[in-house]
Amino acid sequence: MNVNGNRFRPVVLALTAVAVAAVLTGCQNDDSAAGAGVPSAGATAVSSPGAAGGAKPGGKHSAKPAGKPAKKPGTKPAGPVTPAADCASEPPDPDHVDPDELAVYRAEELPASTGKVNLVIQHGAWGCPGKDTDGAPFVVDGEDSRWALDQAAYVTATTPITDSTENQRIGVQELIDWIDANPDSGLVFRYELGDDGAIHRLEQVFTP
Repeated sequence: MNVNGNRFRPVVLALTAVAVAAVLTGCQNDDSAAGAGVPSAGATAVSSPGAAGGAKPGGKHSAKPAGKPAKKPGTKPAGPVTPAADCASEPPDPDHVDPDELAVYRAEELPASTGKVNLVIQHGAWGCPGKDTDGAPFVVDGEDSRWALDQAAYVTATTPITDSTENQRIGVQELIDWIDANPDSGLVFRYELGDDGAIHRLEQVFTP
């Protein structure tokens, strides 16, 4: 009997192992079917841009300088100005100043290493033409500001800086010399700013 018992023992063990493997395989299949489409506990949630609480990609913040924001106006011909129907009859507030033009009063030297000179300017808006004039006045806000002018800026001028009523190209130093000899003239110029925030284009507006 002992011999027969030893003879059948490997067969029983083999059958038992096959049965256990079949049971385990069935359990695994059931678990896979039940968990289909469900993320595992270790999955990481990815926030979409703009989602509540989600991280947004880093971007540039544009900080506005104090006072009138520096902006790059579009290029306009620097010819005579025709005032709008809502022309200014009194000094404008900061929200109503002309975004493209300014009045120049004086010039101040800066260290030569900067490559710039300061213009003392006032912002304003075009007023209503008077009965005895062909042009509209530029009504300023009465507050001096200092804006840097690049020494290599593109500058044009008309009368009284030049003898022409059409814009003529002049050098920055020629403009500064005229301003120094004629302070507080309040001549009106259209301007454009460079990437450094300084004026890189200055064109006088002819006013009859």
